[in-house]
Amino acid sequence: MTDFVVGEVQPVIEEIEEKKEGLVPSLLKKAGELGFLSADIPEKYGGQDLDKVTSLLIWEKMAQGGGSFMASFGTHTGIGSLPILFFGTPAQKQRYLTKLATGEMIGAYALTEPEAGSDALNSKTTAILSSDGKFYILNGQKQFITNAGIADLFTTYAKVDGEKFTSFIVERNFDGVSLDEEENKMGVKGSSTRGVIFTDVKVPVENVLGEVGKGNIVALNVLNMGRFSLGAGCLGGAKNALQEATAYAKKRVQFGKPICEFGLIRQKIAEMAIRCFIMESMVYRTGGLTARIFKTVDRQAEDVGMRMAKAIEEYNIEDSINKVFCSEMVGYVADEAVQIHGGYGYIHDYPVERGYRDERINRIWEGTNEINRLLIIEMLIKRAIKNRLPLLSAAQRLGSELLTLRPNREVDDEGLTLQQEMVDFSKKITLLVMGSAVQKYRMNLVEEQEIIGWLSDMVIQVFAMESGLLRALKSMKRSEDEKSQIQKAMVKVYVNDAFDRLENYAKMALSAMAEGDTLRTQLSALKKMTRFVPVNTISLRRKIAEAVIKAGKYPF
Repeated sequence: MTDFVVGEVQPVIEEIEEKKEGLVPSLLKKAGELGFLSADIPEKYGGQDLDKVTSLLIWEKMAQGGGSFMASFGTHTGIGSLPILFFGTPAQKQRYLTKLATGEMIGAYALTEPEAGSDALNSKTTAILSSDGKFYILNGQKQFITNAGIADLFTTYAKVDGEKFTSFIVERNFDGVSLDEEENKMGVKGSSTRGVIFTDVKVPVENVLGEVGKGNIVALNVLNMGRFSLGAGCLGGAKNALQEATAYAKKRVQFGKPICEFGLIRQKIAEMAIRCFIMESMVYRTGGLTARIFKTVDRQAEDVGMRMAKAIEEYNIEDSINKVFCSEMVGYVADEAVQIHGGYGYIHDYPVERGYRDERINRIWEGTNEINRLLIIEMLIKRAIKNRLPLLSAAQRLGSELLTLRPNREVDDEGLTLQQEMVDFSKKITLLVMGSAVQKYRMNLVEEQEIIGWLSDMVIQVFAMESGLLRALKSMKRSEDEKSQIQKAMVKVYVNDAFDRLENYAKMALSAMAEGDTLRTQLSALKKMTRFVPVNTISLRRKIAEAVIKAGKYPF
Protein backbone atom coordinates (compact mmCIF):
# COMPACT_ATOMS: atom_id res chain seq x y z
CA MET A 1 0.00 0.00 0.00
CA THR A 2 2.71 2.45 0.98
CA ASP A 3 4.66 1.71 -2.21
CA PHE A 4 1.57 2.41 -4.32
CA VAL A 5 0.68 5.64 -2.54
CA VAL A 6 4.25 6.96 -2.34
CA GLY A 7 5.28 5.76 -5.78
CA GLU A 8 2.10 6.28 -7.83
CA VAL A 9 -0.10 8.85 -6.10
CA GLN A 10 2.11 11.31 -4.24
CA PRO A 11 4.22 12.27 -7.30
CA VAL A 12 1.09 13.40 -9.17
CA ILE A 13 -0.82 15.11 -6.34
CA GLU A 14 -0.67 18.49 -8.07
CA GLU A 15 -1.96 16.98 -11.31
CA ILE A 16 -4.78 15.35 -9.33
CA GLU A 17 -5.61 18.74 -7.83
CA GLU A 18 -5.81 20.20 -11.33
CA LYS A 19 -8.17 17.39 -12.39
CA LYS A 20 -5.95 16.07 -15.16
CA GLU A 21 -8.21 14.14 -17.50
CA GLY A 22 -8.31 10.41 -16.77
CA LEU A 23 -5.70 10.50 -14.00
CA VAL A 24 -7.84 9.53 -11.00
CA PRO A 25 -9.67 6.74 -12.90
CA SER A 26 -6.31 5.32 -14.01
CA LEU A 27 -4.99 5.41 -10.44
CA LEU A 28 -8.14 3.73 -9.15
CA LYS A 29 -7.73 1.03 -11.79
CA LYS A 30 -4.12 0.47 -10.67
CA ALA A 31 -5.36 0.27 -7.09
CA GLY A 32 -7.89 -2.30 -8.28
CA GLU A 33 -5.20 -4.39 -9.96
CA LEU A 34 -3.31 -4.42 -6.64
CA GLY A 35 -6.42 -5.49 -4.74
CA PHE A 36 -6.95 -2.26 -2.78
CA LEU A 37 -10.49 -1.70 -4.10
CA SER A 38 -11.78 -5.11 -3.16
CA ALA A 39 -10.93 -5.56 0.52
CA ASP A 40 -14.61 -5.89 1.49
CA ILE A 41 -15.80 -7.77 -1.60
CA PRO A 42 -16.19 -11.60 -1.43
CA GLU A 43 -13.76 -13.75 -3.39
CA LYS A 44 -16.49 -15.15 -5.65
CA TYR A 45 -17.05 -11.62 -6.97
CA GLY A 46 -13.36 -10.95 -7.51
CA GLY A 47 -12.60 -9.52 -4.10
CA GLN A 48 -10.41 -10.41 -1.12
CA ASP A 49 -13.00 -10.45 1.68
CA LEU A 50 -10.46 -9.15 4.20
CA ASP A 51 -11.23 -8.55 7.86
CA LYS A 52 -12.43 -5.10 8.89
CA VAL A 53 -9.22 -4.13 10.67
CA THR A 54 -7.24 -4.69 7.48
CA SER A 55 -9.86 -2.74 5.55
CA LEU A 56 -9.41 0.19 7.93
CA LEU A 57 -5.63 -0.01 7.54
CA ILE A 58 -6.03 0.36 3.76
CA TRP A 59 -8.13 3.48 4.29
CA GLU A 60 -5.56 4.96 6.65
CA LYS A 61 -2.66 4.33 4.27
CA MET A 62 -4.54 5.66 1.24
CA ALA A 63 -4.93 8.99 3.06
CA GLN A 64 -1.19 9.48 2.48
CA GLY A 65 -2.14 10.20 -1.13
CA GLY A 66 -3.89 13.42 -0.17
CA GLY A 67 -7.50 14.37 0.46
CA SER A 68 -8.59 14.42 -3.19
CA PHE A 69 -7.45 10.90 -4.01
CA MET A 70 -8.75 9.68 -0.65
CA ALA A 71 -12.17 11.17 -1.41
CA SER A 72 -12.34 9.34 -4.73
CA PHE A 73 -10.96 6.08 -3.35
CA GLY A 74 -13.12 6.17 -0.21
CA THR A 75 -16.31 6.92 -2.10
CA HIS A 76 -15.70 4.09 -4.55
CA THR A 77 -14.73 1.41 -2.04
CA GLY A 78 -17.17 2.57 0.63
CA ILE A 79 -20.55 4.05 -0.16
CA GLY A 80 -20.06 3.41 -3.87
CA SER A 81 -19.71 -0.38 -3.50
CA LEU A 82 -21.11 -1.40 -0.12
CA PRO A 83 -24.82 -0.87 -0.95
CA ILE A 84 -24.61 -3.57 -3.61
CA LEU A 85 -22.47 -5.80 -1.39
CA PHE A 86 -25.01 -5.68 1.45
CA PHE A 87 -28.34 -5.39 -0.34
CA GLY A 88 -27.77 -6.54 -3.91
CA THR A 89 -29.25 -9.69 -5.40
CA PRO A 90 -26.81 -12.40 -6.56
CA ALA A 91 -27.33 -11.18 -10.14
CA GLN A 92 -26.61 -7.55 -9.15
CA LYS A 93 -23.49 -8.57 -7.27
CA GLN A 94 -22.21 -10.65 -10.15
CA ARG A 95 -22.86 -7.87 -12.66
CA TYR A 96 -21.47 -4.95 -10.69
CA LEU A 97 -19.22 -6.03 -7.80
CA THR A 98 -16.88 -7.91 -10.13
CA LYS A 99 -16.26 -4.66 -12.04
CA LEU A 100 -16.13 -2.43 -8.98
CA ALA A 101 -13.51 -4.73 -7.46
CA THR A 102 -11.09 -4.12 -10.34
CA GLY A 103 -11.85 -0.48 -11.07
CA GLU A 104 -13.40 -1.36 -14.43
CA MET A 105 -16.42 0.52 -13.09
CA ILE A 106 -16.18 3.43 -10.67
CA GLY A 107 -18.91 3.84 -8.08
CA ALA A 108 -20.67 6.86 -6.60
CA TYR A 109 -23.43 7.42 -4.06
CA ALA A 110 -26.19 9.85 -5.00
CA LEU A 111 -28.32 10.61 -1.94
CA THR A 112 -28.14 14.36 -1.23
CA GLU A 113 -30.54 16.73 -3.01
CA PRO A 114 -30.85 20.53 -3.07
CA GLU A 115 -33.69 20.33 -0.52
CA ALA A 116 -32.67 17.06 1.19
CA GLY A 117 -29.29 17.15 2.92
CA SER A 118 -29.34 16.04 6.56
CA ASP A 119 -33.06 15.31 6.04
CA ALA A 120 -32.18 12.73 3.40
CA LEU A 121 -35.56 10.97 3.43
CA ASN A 122 -37.21 14.18 2.22
CA SER A 123 -36.26 13.23 -1.34
CA LYS A 124 -38.03 14.95 -4.23
CA THR A 125 -36.73 12.51 -6.84
CA THR A 126 -39.58 10.33 -8.09
CA ALA A 127 -39.85 6.87 -9.63
CA ILE A 128 -42.92 5.67 -11.53
CA LEU A 129 -43.37 2.13 -12.82
CA SER A 130 -43.71 2.02 -16.61
CA SER A 131 -46.94 0.72 -18.15
CA ASP A 132 -45.25 -2.52 -19.21
CA GLY A 133 -43.85 -3.06 -15.67
CA LYS A 134 -40.27 -3.38 -16.92
CA PHE A 135 -38.80 -0.05 -15.79
CA TYR A 136 -38.98 2.64 -13.16
CA ILE A 137 -38.90 6.12 -14.67
CA LEU A 138 -36.70 8.37 -12.52
CA ASN A 139 -36.94 12.16 -12.45
CA GLY A 140 -35.07 14.45 -10.08
CA GLN A 141 -31.74 15.95 -9.14
CA LYS A 142 -28.96 14.98 -6.76
CA GLN A 143 -26.35 17.42 -5.45
CA PHE A 144 -22.72 17.35 -4.22
CA ILE A 145 -22.09 13.83 -5.53
CA THR A 146 -18.47 12.76 -5.09
CA ASN A 147 -17.03 10.89 -8.11
CA ALA A 148 -19.97 12.02 -10.25
CA GLY A 149 -17.75 13.12 -13.14
CA ILE A 150 -15.84 9.83 -13.29
CA ALA A 151 -18.49 7.37 -12.09
CA ASP A 152 -19.97 4.58 -14.18
CA LEU A 153 -22.46 3.59 -11.50
CA PHE A 154 -24.67 5.45 -9.03
CA THR A 155 -26.46 4.05 -6.01
CA THR A 156 -29.32 6.49 -5.75
CA TYR A 157 -32.72 7.00 -4.16
CA ALA A 158 -36.20 8.02 -5.32
CA LYS A 159 -39.75 7.82 -4.04
CA VAL A 160 -41.84 5.28 -5.92
CA ASP A 161 -45.19 6.89 -6.69
CA GLY A 162 -43.94 9.88 -4.73
CA GLU A 163 -44.15 8.01 -1.41
CA LYS A 164 -42.06 4.83 -1.13
CA PHE A 165 -38.40 5.76 -0.55
CA THR A 166 -36.45 3.23 -2.60
CA SER A 167 -32.84 2.57 -3.62
CA PHE A 168 -31.81 2.03 -7.26
CA ILE A 169 -28.67 1.10 -9.17
CA VAL A 170 -28.32 3.53 -12.07
CA GLU A 171 -25.65 3.24 -14.75
CA ARG A 172 -24.11 6.43 -16.11
CA ASN A 173 -24.88 5.40 -19.70
CA PHE A 174 -28.62 5.07 -19.11
CA ASP A 175 -30.51 7.54 -21.30
CA GLY A 176 -31.53 10.64 -19.37
CA VAL A 177 -28.61 10.69 -16.91
CA SER A 178 -26.72 13.99 -17.10
CA LEU A 179 -24.33 16.00 -14.94
CA ASP A 180 -24.03 19.58 -13.76
CA GLU A 181 -20.72 21.42 -13.92
CA GLU A 182 -17.93 20.58 -11.49
CA GLU A 183 -18.29 22.34 -8.15
CA ASN A 184 -15.49 24.78 -7.26
CA LYS A 185 -14.75 23.52 -3.77
CA MET A 186 -12.73 24.80 -0.82
CA GLY A 187 -10.79 21.54 -0.54
CA VAL A 188 -10.43 18.06 -2.07
CA LYS A 189 -10.33 19.99 -5.33
CA GLY A 190 -8.99 17.06 -7.33
CA SER A 191 -12.02 14.88 -6.63
CA SER A 192 -15.04 15.20 -8.88
CA THR A 193 -18.13 16.74 -7.26
CA ARG A 194 -21.14 17.39 -9.46
CA GLY A 195 -24.89 17.36 -9.46
CA VAL A 196 -26.57 14.38 -11.14
CA ILE A 197 -29.79 14.94 -13.07
CA PHE A 198 -32.32 12.22 -13.88
CA THR A 199 -34.67 13.06 -16.74
CA ASP A 200 -37.09 10.23 -17.57
CA VAL A 201 -34.35 7.68 -16.85
CA LYS A 202 -35.56 4.15 -17.51
CA VAL A 203 -34.13 1.96 -14.75
CA PRO A 204 -34.82 -1.78 -15.15
CA VAL A 205 -36.92 -3.19 -12.30
CA GLU A 206 -34.05 -5.63 -11.71
CA ASN A 207 -31.99 -2.61 -10.58
CA VAL A 208 -34.10 -1.93 -7.51
CA LEU A 209 -31.67 -2.32 -4.61
CA GLY A 210 -33.31 -4.01 -1.65
CA GLU A 211 -37.08 -3.71 -1.42
CA VAL A 212 -39.40 -1.04 -2.75
CA GLY A 213 -40.22 1.38 0.07
CA LYS A 214 -37.26 0.28 2.21
CA GLY A 215 -34.54 2.51 0.82
CA ASN A 216 -34.07 3.98 4.29
CA ILE A 217 -32.63 0.63 5.43
CA VAL A 218 -30.08 0.75 2.62
CA ALA A 219 -29.23 4.41 3.15
CA LEU A 220 -28.83 4.34 6.93
CA ASN A 221 -26.77 1.14 7.06
CA VAL A 222 -24.47 2.31 4.28
CA LEU A 223 -23.92 5.64 6.03
CA ASN A 224 -23.06 3.76 9.23
CA MET A 225 -20.40 1.81 7.37
CA GLY A 226 -19.15 5.02 5.78
CA ARG A 227 -18.68 6.48 9.26
CA PHE A 228 -16.86 3.31 10.31
CA SER A 229 -14.27 3.86 7.57
CA LEU A 230 -14.08 7.65 7.69
CA GLY A 231 -12.31 7.63 11.04
CA ALA A 232 -9.39 5.70 9.54
CA GLY A 233 -9.10 8.19 6.68
CA CYS A 234 -9.05 11.07 9.19
CA LEU A 235 -6.38 9.25 11.18
CA GLY A 236 -4.19 8.91 8.10
CA GLY A 237 -4.59 12.59 7.31
CA ALA A 238 -3.71 13.57 10.88
CA LYS A 239 -0.55 11.46 10.84
CA ASN A 240 0.46 13.10 7.57
CA ALA A 241 0.00 16.58 9.05
CA LEU A 242 2.01 15.64 12.15
CA GLN A 243 4.86 14.30 10.02
CA GLU A 244 4.94 17.44 7.84
CA ALA A 245 4.87 19.70 10.90
CA THR A 246 7.62 17.76 12.69
CA ALA A 247 9.88 17.74 9.65
CA TYR A 248 9.44 21.49 9.21
CA ALA A 249 10.01 22.20 12.91
CA LYS A 250 13.29 20.27 12.82
CA LYS A 251 14.71 22.22 9.90
CA ARG A 252 13.24 25.70 10.54
CA VAL A 253 15.83 27.71 12.51
CA GLN A 254 14.89 30.81 14.48
CA PHE A 255 16.87 32.61 17.21
CA GLY A 256 19.80 30.31 16.45
CA LYS A 257 18.13 26.93 16.89
CA PRO A 258 15.45 24.68 15.31
CA ILE A 259 11.97 25.70 16.42
CA CYS A 260 11.32 22.10 17.56
CA GLU A 261 13.48 22.94 20.56
CA PHE A 262 11.06 25.61 21.80
CA GLY A 263 8.57 24.64 24.51
CA LEU A 264 5.41 25.89 22.84
CA ILE A 265 6.23 24.11 19.57
CA ARG A 266 7.00 20.91 21.45
CA GLN A 267 3.68 21.27 23.25
CA LYS A 268 1.90 21.41 19.90
CA ILE A 269 3.76 18.40 18.50
CA ALA A 270 3.00 16.39 21.64
CA GLU A 271 -0.69 17.27 21.62
CA MET A 272 -0.97 16.40 17.91
CA ALA A 273 0.59 13.01 18.64
CA ILE A 274 -1.74 12.45 21.61
CA ARG A 275 -4.80 13.16 19.46
CA CYS A 276 -3.49 10.75 16.81
CA PHE A 277 -2.96 8.06 19.46
CA ILE A 278 -6.49 8.43 20.81
CA MET A 279 -7.98 8.44 17.31
CA GLU A 280 -6.00 5.32 16.43
CA SER A 281 -7.12 3.58 19.62
CA MET A 282 -10.79 4.35 18.95
CA VAL A 283 -10.75 3.44 15.25
CA TYR A 284 -9.01 0.09 15.63
CA ARG A 285 -10.89 -0.80 18.81
CA THR A 286 -14.13 -0.41 16.85
CA GLY A 287 -12.57 -2.23 13.91
CA GLY A 288 -11.70 -5.18 16.12
CA LEU A 289 -15.18 -5.34 17.61
CA THR A 290 -16.76 -5.15 14.15
CA ALA A 291 -14.42 -7.80 12.74
CA ARG A 292 -15.32 -10.09 15.64
CA ILE A 293 -19.06 -9.82 15.06
CA PHE A 294 -18.61 -10.25 11.30
CA LYS A 295 -17.08 -13.66 12.00
CA THR A 296 -20.47 -14.79 13.32
CA VAL A 297 -22.17 -14.06 9.96
CA ASP A 298 -22.87 -17.10 7.79
CA ARG A 299 -21.24 -16.14 4.48
CA GLN A 300 -23.14 -18.89 2.66
CA ALA A 301 -26.57 -17.60 3.67
CA GLU A 302 -28.77 -16.21 0.88
CA ASP A 303 -29.33 -13.01 2.85
CA VAL A 304 -25.67 -12.64 3.85
CA GLY A 305 -25.70 -8.94 2.94
CA MET A 306 -28.59 -8.19 5.27
CA ARG A 307 -26.90 -10.19 8.02
CA MET A 308 -23.73 -8.16 7.55
CA ALA A 309 -25.73 -4.93 7.67
CA LYS A 310 -27.33 -6.08 10.93
CA ALA A 311 -23.87 -6.86 12.30
CA ILE A 312 -22.77 -3.33 11.43
CA GLU A 313 -25.74 -1.94 13.34
CA GLU A 314 -24.37 -3.42 16.56
CA TYR A 315 -21.62 -0.78 16.63
CA ASN A 316 -23.26 2.15 14.88
CA ILE A 317 -23.02 4.23 18.07
CA GLU A 318 -19.25 3.75 18.06
CA ASP A 319 -19.18 4.56 14.34
CA SER A 320 -20.90 7.90 14.95
CA ILE A 321 -18.62 8.59 17.91
CA ASN A 322 -15.55 7.94 15.79
CA LYS A 323 -16.91 10.03 12.92
CA VAL A 324 -17.39 13.06 15.15
CA PHE A 325 -14.20 12.69 17.17
CA CYS A 326 -11.83 11.85 14.32
CA SER A 327 -13.16 14.50 11.94
CA GLU A 328 -12.74 17.16 14.63
CA MET A 329 -9.33 15.92 15.75
CA VAL A 330 -7.88 15.86 12.23
CA GLY A 331 -9.11 19.45 11.99
CA TYR A 332 -7.22 20.30 15.16
CA VAL A 333 -4.04 18.59 13.97
CA ALA A 334 -4.20 20.19 10.51
CA ASP A 335 -4.67 23.62 12.08
CA GLU A 336 -1.69 23.16 14.39
CA ALA A 337 0.43 21.96 11.46
CA VAL A 338 -0.27 25.24 9.67
CA GLN A 339 0.56 27.19 12.84
CA ILE A 340 3.91 25.45 13.23
CA HIS A 341 4.74 26.40 9.63
CA GLY A 342 3.89 30.02 10.39
CA GLY A 343 3.49 32.15 7.24
CA TYR A 344 4.69 29.29 5.05
CA GLY A 345 1.74 27.24 6.19
CA TYR A 346 -0.50 29.72 4.40
CA ILE A 347 1.32 29.24 1.10
CA HIS A 348 -0.03 26.86 -1.53
CA ASP A 349 3.38 25.25 -2.13
CA TYR A 350 3.34 23.59 1.29
CA PRO A 351 1.30 20.38 1.78
CA VAL A 352 -0.15 21.58 5.10
CA GLU A 353 -2.06 24.34 3.27
CA ARG A 354 -3.84 21.76 1.12
CA GLY A 355 -4.32 19.44 4.09
CA TYR A 356 -5.94 22.25 6.08
CA ARG A 357 -8.51 22.81 3.32
CA ASP A 358 -9.04 19.13 2.59
CA GLU A 359 -9.84 18.06 6.14
CA ARG A 360 -12.80 20.43 6.56
CA ILE A 361 -15.26 18.30 4.59
CA ASN A 362 -14.94 15.44 7.08
CA ARG A 363 -17.21 17.22 9.54
CA ILE A 364 -19.93 17.50 6.89
CA TRP A 365 -20.21 14.31 4.86
CA GLU A 366 -21.46 10.95 6.15
CA GLY A 367 -23.95 12.97 8.19
CA THR A 368 -22.91 16.29 9.72
CA ASN A 369 -21.35 16.15 13.17
CA GLU A 370 -24.47 17.84 14.54
CA ILE A 371 -26.66 15.05 13.17
CA ASN A 372 -24.28 12.40 14.49
CA ARG A 373 -24.28 13.96 17.95
CA LEU A 374 -28.07 13.68 17.99
CA LEU A 375 -27.88 10.10 16.72
CA ILE A 376 -25.46 9.00 19.45
CA ILE A 377 -27.87 9.87 22.26
CA GLU A 378 -30.96 8.76 20.33
CA MET A 379 -29.44 5.33 19.72
CA LEU A 380 -28.24 5.01 23.33
CA ILE A 381 -31.68 5.82 24.74
CA LYS A 382 -33.44 3.48 22.31
CA ARG A 383 -31.16 0.64 23.35
CA ALA A 384 -31.68 1.49 27.01
CA ILE A 385 -35.47 1.39 26.58
CA LYS A 386 -35.19 -2.01 24.86
CA ASN A 387 -32.85 -3.26 27.65
CA ARG A 388 -30.03 -3.79 25.17
CA LEU A 389 -27.95 -1.50 27.37
CA PRO A 390 -28.49 -1.29 31.18
CA LEU A 391 -28.22 2.50 31.25
CA LEU A 392 -31.45 3.25 33.08
CA SER A 393 -30.84 0.74 35.87
CA ALA A 394 -27.26 1.97 36.21
CA ALA A 395 -28.49 5.57 36.48
CA GLN A 396 -30.95 4.54 39.21
CA ARG A 397 -28.23 2.76 41.19
CA LEU A 398 -26.00 5.79 40.86
CA GLY A 399 -28.70 7.98 42.42
CA SER A 400 -28.59 5.97 45.62
CA GLU A 401 -24.76 6.08 45.71
CA LEU A 402 -24.27 9.81 45.19
CA LEU A 403 -23.95 10.69 48.87
CA THR A 404 -21.09 8.24 49.43
CA LEU A 405 -19.24 8.44 46.10
CA ARG A 406 -15.72 9.83 46.41
CA PRO A 407 -12.58 9.27 44.37
CA ASN A 408 -9.77 7.30 45.98
CA ARG A 409 -7.00 9.87 46.35
CA GLU A 410 -4.41 7.30 47.39
CA VAL A 411 -4.28 5.41 44.08
CA ASP A 412 -0.89 4.72 42.51
CA ASP A 413 -0.81 5.96 38.93
CA GLU A 414 2.31 4.04 37.91
CA GLY A 415 0.01 1.38 36.51
CA LEU A 416 -2.54 3.95 35.29
CA THR A 417 -4.82 3.10 38.21
CA LEU A 418 -5.56 6.81 38.66
CA GLN A 419 -6.64 7.08 35.03
CA GLN A 420 -8.75 3.96 35.37
CA GLU A 421 -10.61 5.51 38.28
CA MET A 422 -11.04 8.80 36.39
CA VAL A 423 -12.57 6.94 33.46
CA ASP A 424 -14.86 5.08 35.85
CA PHE A 425 -16.01 8.35 37.41
CA SER A 426 -16.42 9.87 33.94
CA LYS A 427 -18.98 7.16 33.21
CA LYS A 428 -20.78 7.90 36.47
CA ILE A 429 -20.88 11.62 35.75
CA THR A 430 -22.27 10.94 32.28
CA LEU A 431 -24.93 8.66 33.77
CA LEU A 432 -25.84 11.34 36.30
CA VAL A 433 -26.42 13.95 33.60
CA MET A 434 -28.13 11.56 31.19
CA GLY A 435 -30.44 10.28 33.93
CA SER A 436 -31.35 13.84 34.89
CA ALA A 437 -32.09 14.70 31.26
CA VAL A 438 -34.30 11.67 30.67
CA GLN A 439 -36.14 12.23 33.97
CA LYS A 440 -36.79 15.90 33.20
CA TYR A 441 -37.66 15.80 29.52
CA ARG A 442 -38.70 12.17 28.93
CA MET A 443 -39.94 11.84 25.33
CA ASN A 444 -39.39 15.57 24.74
CA LEU A 445 -35.63 15.24 25.16
CA VAL A 446 -35.34 15.06 21.37
CA GLU A 447 -36.30 18.75 21.27
CA GLU A 448 -33.47 19.76 23.62
CA GLN A 449 -30.65 19.62 21.11
CA GLU A 450 -28.22 21.69 23.17
CA ILE A 451 -28.54 19.25 26.07
CA ILE A 452 -28.17 16.31 23.70
CA GLY A 453 -25.05 17.93 22.26
CA TRP A 454 -23.38 18.14 25.67
CA LEU A 455 -24.45 14.60 26.54
CA SER A 456 -23.03 13.37 23.26
CA ASP A 457 -19.73 15.15 23.88
CA MET A 458 -19.55 13.45 27.28
CA VAL A 459 -20.16 10.03 25.75
CA ILE A 460 -17.52 10.74 23.10
CA GLN A 461 -14.95 11.73 25.72
CA VAL A 462 -15.66 8.60 27.78
CA PHE A 463 -15.14 6.36 24.74
CA ALA A 464 -11.99 8.26 23.76
CA MET A 465 -10.45 8.08 27.24
CA GLU A 466 -11.31 4.42 27.70
CA SER A 467 -10.02 3.42 24.24
CA GLY A 468 -6.63 5.02 24.85
CA LEU A 469 -6.47 3.60 28.38
CA LEU A 470 -7.27 0.03 27.33
CA ARG A 471 -4.67 0.15 24.59
CA ALA A 472 -1.95 1.53 26.86
CA LEU A 473 -2.70 -1.09 29.54
CA LYS A 474 -2.45 -3.82 26.92
CA SER A 475 0.84 -2.40 25.66
CA MET A 476 2.26 -2.18 29.19
CA LYS A 477 1.27 -5.77 29.85
CA ARG A 478 3.24 -6.93 26.82
CA SER A 479 6.35 -4.88 27.50
CA GLU A 480 7.63 -2.01 29.63
CA ASP A 481 9.64 -0.60 26.71
CA GLU A 482 9.95 3.04 25.67
CA LYS A 483 6.92 2.82 23.37
CA SER A 484 4.62 1.62 26.15
CA GLN A 485 5.97 4.33 28.46
CA ILE A 486 5.16 7.03 25.90
CA GLN A 487 1.70 5.56 25.41
CA LYS A 488 1.21 5.68 29.17
CA ALA A 489 2.27 9.34 29.18
CA MET A 490 -0.18 10.14 26.38
CA VAL A 491 -3.06 8.50 28.27
CA LYS A 492 -2.19 10.45 31.42
CA VAL A 493 -2.30 13.75 29.54
CA TYR A 494 -5.42 12.97 27.56
CA VAL A 495 -7.46 11.65 30.51
CA ASN A 496 -6.35 14.62 32.62
CA ASP A 497 -7.54 17.15 30.02
CA ALA A 498 -10.61 15.25 28.82
CA PHE A 499 -11.84 14.85 32.39
CA ASP A 500 -11.88 18.63 32.78
CA ARG A 501 -13.80 18.98 29.52
CA LEU A 502 -16.33 16.39 30.63
CA GLU A 503 -16.81 18.13 33.98
CA ASN A 504 -17.52 21.40 32.16
CA TYR A 505 -20.07 19.74 29.82
CA ALA A 506 -21.77 18.29 32.90
CA LYS A 507 -21.95 21.68 34.64
CA MET A 508 -23.46 23.35 31.59
CA ALA A 509 -26.04 20.63 31.09
CA LEU A 510 -27.08 20.43 34.75
CA SER A 511 -27.33 24.22 34.99
CA ALA A 512 -29.65 24.23 31.98
CA MET A 513 -31.94 21.57 33.47
CA ALA A 514 -32.27 22.52 37.14
CA GLU A 515 -32.07 25.41 39.55
CA GLY A 516 -32.17 26.17 43.26
CA ASP A 517 -31.62 23.35 45.76
CA THR A 518 -31.86 20.65 43.09
CA LEU A 519 -29.06 22.21 41.07
CA ARG A 520 -26.93 22.80 44.17
CA THR A 521 -27.31 19.14 45.18
CA GLN A 522 -26.34 17.95 41.70
CA LEU A 523 -23.33 20.27 41.49
CA SER A 524 -22.23 19.17 44.96
CA ALA A 525 -22.34 15.52 43.84
CA LEU A 526 -20.44 16.46 40.68
CA LYS A 527 -17.79 18.28 42.69
CA LYS A 528 -17.20 15.22 44.89
CA MET A 529 -16.76 13.02 41.84
CA THR A 530 -14.21 15.34 40.23
CA ARG A 531 -11.77 15.78 43.10
CA PHE A 532 -8.69 14.44 41.37
CA VAL A 533 -5.21 15.93 41.61
CA PRO A 534 -4.10 16.97 38.10
CA VAL A 535 -0.95 15.50 36.58
CA ASN A 536 2.09 17.47 35.42
CA THR A 537 1.22 17.64 31.72
CA ILE A 538 4.24 19.81 30.84
CA SER A 539 6.82 17.15 31.72
CA LEU A 540 4.73 14.43 30.06
CA ARG A 541 4.27 16.43 26.85
CA ARG A 542 8.02 17.11 26.69
CA LYS A 543 8.70 13.39 26.83
CA ILE A 544 6.10 12.69 24.10
CA ALA A 545 7.40 15.47 21.86
CA GLU A 546 10.96 14.22 22.20
CA ALA A 547 9.91 10.78 20.93
CA VAL A 548 8.05 12.25 17.95
CA ILE A 549 10.86 14.62 17.01
CA LYS A 550 13.41 11.82 17.27
CA ALA A 551 11.35 9.61 14.93
CA GLY A 552 10.35 12.47 12.65
CA LYS A 553 6.78 11.15 12.51
CA TYR A 554 4.06 9.48 14.56
CA PRO A 555 5.98 6.44 15.90
CA PHE A 556 3.52 4.75 18.25
